Amino acid sequence: MSNTSNQQFGMVAEFDHHRGLGVVESEDIRYVFHCAEIMDETREIAVGASVSFFPVERFGLLEASQVVKL
Repeated sequence: MSNTSNQQFGMVAEFDHHRGLGVVESEDIRYVFHCAEIMDETREIAVGASVSFFPVERFGLLEASQVVKL
């Protein structure tokens, strides 16, 4: 489980619902995410939505984990 001190806030900059992949931008950094990380289990999110998330590094990429719609 992530530590709340690492929680960040950002905006969904891209989301492809066919592939289930998106990008969250926060403080000029882009974090990729898969729809399985959307915590309400809808696997859908609108571009422009405000979110909270936990940044993680996986396979050399910065990713957004535990994405919560605000």
